Amino acid sequence: MKCPYCAHPESRVVDSRPAEEGSTIRRRRECLSCAKRFTTYEIIERLPIIVAKKDGNRETFDKQKLINGMLRACANRPVPLAALQDVANEIELELQNSLENEINTTLIGELVMAKLKKLDEVAYVRFASVYRKFTDINSFMQELDRLIKE
Repeated sequence: MKCPYCAHPESRVVDSRPAEEGSTIRRRRECLSCAKRFTTYEIIERLPIIVAKKDGNRETFDKQKLINGMLRACANRPVPLAALQDVANEIELELQNSLENEINTTLIGELVMAKLKKLDEVAYVRFASVYRKFTDINSFMQELDRLIKE
């Protein structure tokens, strides 16, 4: 690591500790030439998640859009926002770990439904009704019957 004071190319790590909830590492360094100290941060480089939509468009993954969709499904339900943020974080981590260049919206929708089913069944049915585009009461009832059988 190049010293910001004298540009010497070598330094030693004096202290190292996690920062920002463990997502980065803060390192205190000392230059081997001028002995001045400076701080560096080490972060994990993440590739952006590209979402392939049903209409053929592509956009970067937006966790806030995911949370907003779940919030609409959980309207007037006893589901804390923190739980929805945890679900969104879990889904984002699963997508990052999949190592796929593009993620289809179908996969994201299925992940959301699986997590909402465990969190709140009414929110799950609401989300499924929009996601699966229920056209009539029969398709809605089929989903409810499937949920009851499980």
